[in-house]
Amino acid sequence: MEADEVNENTDREPTGETRNQKLQRNIGELLQELRVAQAGVQILFGFLLTVVFTPRFEDASGFEKGLHMAAVLLAVAATALLTAPAAWHRLLFRTGRRDEILRVGNRVVLVGFGCLAGAVTLTVALIAKVVFGTTALVATGGFVVLLFGLLWFVLPFRLPHDGQLPRHPADSASPRRGLTRKP
Repeated sequence: MEADEVNENTDREPTGETRNQKLQRNIGELLQELRVAQAGVQILFGFLLTVVFTPRFEDASGFEKGLHMAAVLLAVAATALLTAPAAWHRLLFRTGRRDEILRVGNRVVLVGFGCLAGAVTLTVALIAKVVFGTTALVATGGFVVLLFGLLWFVLPFRLPHDGQLPRHPADSASPRRGLTRKP
């Protein structure tokens, strides 16, 4: 074994994990998060695909059809972006490139979440337009953008980060149970 491999597998993180174990755990967590997000994308995408085959869609205005197409394209982008890290992991998992998969995958997933939020926003706004008119489109679209923006992109930075909430059970031990941190 090369010296780098020995250090990678024997150097311990503050969590007690080796660097390789931590990377493996982080990849697993990323892929699990993507499973949750992908379910929403699949449901939305399926709905968007079926809408064009309804009789009412033929009577939609050019603006409404344009909103629908934009929502479909954002759903396609979200699907591609949110599944890419899983494909990368499958292709590269034996090449020792977990660092790159995590670093780039994290960025791609964040863009994918943005596309998903956009697709949901346009879909809900389009529904509001068809049911209630243009004013409802603007109000509903604005509300949905605000909701996603706050919950997905603002609130996470407002969460406490003073060490009281462990990121992972292995990252710290509960003092109430008499456990101590691993060296």
